Amino acid sequence: MKIIKNPIAQTWSSLCKRATINENSLQETVKTILNDVKLNKDKALKKYTQLFDGVSLNSLKVSEKELEEAEKLVSDELKSAIQLAKSNIEKFHTSQKEETKKVITTKGVTCWRKNVAIEKVGLYIPGGSAPLFSSILMLGVPAKIAGCKEIILCTPTNKEGKVNAAILYTASLVGVTKIFKVGGAQAIGAMAYGTETIPQVYKILGPGNQFVTKAKELVQQQGVAIDMPAGPSEVLVIADETSNPVFVAADLLSQAEHGADSQSVLVTTNEEVAKNVEVELKKQLEDLPRKELAKKAIENSFTVVFNSKEECINFSNEYAPEHLIIASEKASEYIDGVMNAGSVFLGNYSCESAGDYASGTNHTLPTNGYAKNYSGVSLDSFVKKITFQEVTKEGIDNLGKAIELMAEAEGLQAHKNAITVRLKELNNV
Repeated sequence: MKIIKNPIAQTWSSLCKRATINENSLQETVKTILNDVKLNKDKALKKYTQLFDGVSLNSLKVSEKELEEAEKLVSDELKSAIQLAKSNIEKFHTSQKEETKKVITTKGVTCWRKNVAIEKVGLYIPGGSAPLFSSILMLGVPAKIAGCKEIILCTPTNKEGKVNAAILYTASLVGVTKIFKVGGAQAIGAMAYGTETIPQVYKILGPGNQFVTKAKELVQQQGVAIDMPAGPSEVLVIADETSNPVFVAADLLSQAEHGADSQSVLVTTNEEVAKNVEVELKKQLEDLPRKELAKKAIENSFTVVFNSKEECINFSNEYAPEHLIIASEKASEYIDGVMNAGSVFLGNYSCESAGDYASGTNHTLPTNGYAKNYSGVSLDSFVKKITFQEVTKEGIDNLGKAIELMAEAEGLQAHKNAITVRLKELNNV
């Protein structure tokens, strides 16, 4: 990782730019795929599965037999681990339920807000070189708690046309309604428009590569809601003299192994820490099965050395990381300064892997600086909030004159009349 010492604030925004595929090329490619899926439905899905994944499929839907076989292939140890994670994620997301609170704003006027589950949601689960069955827990568990009636899941297969067994087991465990063997931008199109086999949904959630992210952005413009822009993964680690270089290097590599377009950033006030982490990175990298991917990501990553912890946290806020690890025994001193981050991990033992799998928080988080204006997935991601108001005779009497004046000032006579006719009726009693 290249080391940058005390960059001036004016250069921070350029340092924080993520590597991307050519935007015009990316958008045109994804648009072509989406339009093809919209017009040709299942035929297009099978074509792209053959083209991109090298798999010829007769059926896109995962069968009951495949689900039964998958359960036998998952070890009891892994099942127990998944169930433990599920339990913690359920506890954390159940705590996010809100009670309906009725508020009397004026005598005779009662207002409240009700959470209503989104009826049909689509989950996208990456399933290529790293089948992310953990993402099913992060999306399926809150979807069930919210009360979504239909939960559709799309994920790519391996070269034999099979979906990873742990993905199928986890999907069954959380109560996914239907599972389909489709990946990439074409899967997003299928859930957005519907095909002969795959139902149309109202909202699409889940992480993916830049093609998946771009597809989500484009279908959002056509009326299908999405969770957030969630592309290649990233982590920023703030380390000081109290951090453990072995831990820090492991955390940087845990993100780097996601893919060549992932990014790991180290920010520190101590140049010696930076050098020690670099030594550990080289040592640990050699033992990774995915070291070639991780190596490319590390080559696109960097270390920044500042003079103060204030500069470290300010730079982090400018970067707005998906994952922020404050690897310090003094992590609590940084909390108030954190303004932009998807999820924060405090102290030397709060590794990002804990949040990725089993601590209970959600790992579907905004990337590419979107943590400045987006939150990660939560129970709220699966509900819509409908407001109610009940106005009695006393209420309309108390509010009527003010509403008439406001409506008239805006030149909306019919709005004023809706109040006037009621006030006349009241005065005639």
